[in-house]
Amino acid sequence: MAEQPNATAPIVIGLAGWSGSGKTSLAVKMIALLKAKGLRVATIKHAHHAFDVDTPGKDSFTHRAAGADEVLVASSRRIAHMIEDPLPDEDDRRALQPLLDRLGAVDAVLVEGFKNAPHAKLEIYRESVGKPRLMGRVPNIIALATTDEALAAHASSDVPAFDLDHPELWIDALLDLFR
Repeated sequence: MAEQPNATAPIVIGLAGWSGSGKTSLAVKMIALLKAKGLRVATIKHAHHAFDVDTPGKDSFTHRAAGADEVLVASSRRIAHMIEDPLPDEDDRRALQPLLDRLGAVDAVLVEGFKNAPHAKLEIYRESVGKPRLMGRVPNIIALATTDEALAAHASSDVPAFDLDHPELWIDALLDLFR
């Protein structure tokens, strides 16, 4: 049975963790699990540097390279909208809420990055990365996804801990937590 789509604001699930912790791998698994529940899913990924979503030689890349301020590419299955915006990174249009406002009708949004924004977050933690926990350093971490070895060490934490390798076992609990 499909979940009832959210008629108002989507569920926003932040994914916060150090590079190499498995944020993107977990996001891919979560997208599939949420889609299997009948939910429309969007993702927002923060990038720290200049990046391209197109490759040299494609018409959209050529249009952008020629100086177009906006390039919109549409097909029968996909729409991509690129905006050249030379304003500083601190500009409000790059903050999470204005980006969320740009999304179409979706039921859930996975946000990778934006770790200092005020939305609720799932911390992805692997001891093998060699970095400290983000909890206490990053606002609004309300749950933890980590490896089996680390679960026991963090079981006494103030937030629920989930097995990073098996999100199918806890996706429903996570949805309830972030609603």
